[in-house]
Amino acid sequence: MNFQRSSGILLHPSSLPSKFGIGDFGPNAYKFVDFLEKSGQHLWQILPLGPTSFGDSPYQSFSTFAGNTLFISPEVLCKKGYLEETDVELAPIFSCKKADYGNAIPFKRGLFEKAHRRFQKKAFTADQVEFQKFCEKNSFWLDDYALFASLKDYFIAERQEAGFSNEFFAFEEKTAKKLSKNLQKDYYFGAVWSTWPEELVNREYGALEKWKRKLTTAIDRYKFLQFEFFSQWKALKQYANEKNIKIIGDVPIFVAYDSADTWANPKNYYIDEKGFPTVVAGVPPDYFSATGQLWGNPLYCWEEHEKTSYKWWINRIRCTLDMVDILRIDHFRGFESYWAVPFGDKDATKGEWRKGPAEKLFKAVEKELGNLPIIAEDLGIITDDVRELRKKLGFPGMRILHFAFNDDGKNEYLPHNYEPNTVVYTGTHDNDTTIGWYTNGTEHEKDHVRRYMNISGDNIAWDMIRLAMSSSAEFAIFPIQDVLRLDGSHRMNIPSTSSGNWQFRFELSQLNDDDANGLYYLAELFNRIPEIEETIEQKIVSEEVEQKTVSSDKKEKSIKRPKRRR
Repeated sequence: MNFQRSSGILLHPSSLPSKFGIGDFGPNAYKFVDFLEKSGQHLWQILPLGPTSFGDSPYQSFSTFAGNTLFISPEVLCKKGYLEETDVELAPIFSCKKADYGNAIPFKRGLFEKAHRRFQKKAFTADQVEFQKFCEKNSFWLDDYALFASLKDYFIAERQEAGFSNEFFAFEEKTAKKLSKNLQKDYYFGAVWSTWPEELVNREYGALEKWKRKLTTAIDRYKFLQFEFFSQWKALKQYANEKNIKIIGDVPIFVAYDSADTWANPKNYYIDEKGFPTVVAGVPPDYFSATGQLWGNPLYCWEEHEKTSYKWWINRIRCTLDMVDILRIDHFRGFESYWAVPFGDKDATKGEWRKGPAEKLFKAVEKELGNLPIIAEDLGIITDDVRELRKKLGFPGMRILHFAFNDDGKNEYLPHNYEPNTVVYTGTHDNDTTIGWYTNGTEHEKDHVRRYMNISGDNIAWDMIRLAMSSSAEFAIFPIQDVLRLDGSHRMNIPSTSSGNWQFRFELSQLNDDDANGLYYLAELFNRIPEIEETIEQKIVSEEVEQKTVSSDKKEKSIKRPKRRR
């Protein structure tokens, strides 16, 4: 794909200002889009939008197709008549500085139950018709996900009430060789699908039908919430697109073990007959961790995917492209070779490299969907084979400025070494903020930074934004924390840590005209304000107007043309 030279901001919706404990698709999301437009920024990069599990990581989702319903705006539900104004006004006081998942989840769950009841009463309305269309169109994933989520809720509630019952001790004995004591508790009381009754683990038809009848209301509520999530997101994305702002989405290469994806299609993964993984994903020791990163995701059985001509992946990419304009594929190198760690290992040091599907997968997707607007996350241990695959597919790679200054002038992350087909970041969600990075850097790195940019280092966040903007990279992206000049206490994630992550939020008052004007100045200075692209509808109108103009000109000429004498 040929991308227009432009720049933008990395900000996950959970970080948006909101009075409901976590950012959402409400009024402040639209104000952020207005800030992007005012700043001359035409890209908004987000993290995966799926429903998060334990630890709140957007890279560990209960479904690769479903949306995170915490992003549903109560204010929008109120405008639609599904909530009363008092429901919204009586919200408890949440922190505006951190995402408060622990309190936001039960509060919003109560609101969503009210909204669902009101929605059910509005039978035969236009929304009901659209809801049915949505359910039919997305039945290939929605039916399994709604049942999966309803079953989890049921068993979590049942087990919390029963406590350490005979059933728990039986599970503990059965899994003693597979799981640690802590994991046994997490699996059982978190109702991981492999802990369900055997007939549900094996998806026996009779058991599935029985539980569908038993959990009808909960299943319908989950479907309604997915309908509302996609409705609100579609409206927000359209608003951004009308301002010539493109959304860069994020597709994790792997799915979560405890997900509707693995439960519905276990043969697509290295999962044994009891429902447990045999090998899991991670990366060997690298920049972020001396013991590697143990992600724990089940690994794909690529032979099974190839038998279906990669149908699951085609559906995944198609559905994601319905939600965003450009895809960033996380851990792209895993398609060439991936790190397989034995299930049960405590870290990722003893894994092994295995070959992935490489070009075959992307050619199959491209055959179905056409040219793919994909950014390849090619960070970490990158071999010549990975570089060759990315270039062969034509995907731009990523360059992180934080990685550029610990070496010499040949460092591939230094801007003078970029090829144009590149996306440059000051840092990503896994990095420290630029101020935090610079503050904690070595004296050698700091000296290199100051000499390279001929700066004092006193305004390092914006100096790095300027460096990214001035580079030859097609896209320049910077986290909102750098725009706001925030220190390391405001970072989004620290890899290989299990708590305190994904909580960053900011307040609307922190977005000011000076920063907007500064970003616009840099975008204009370095030619990062792209031409306005017409939508398909606008092109049709333009062509119709042009045809009418041509037709009118021809008619006028025919009227003025003198008659020939005989």
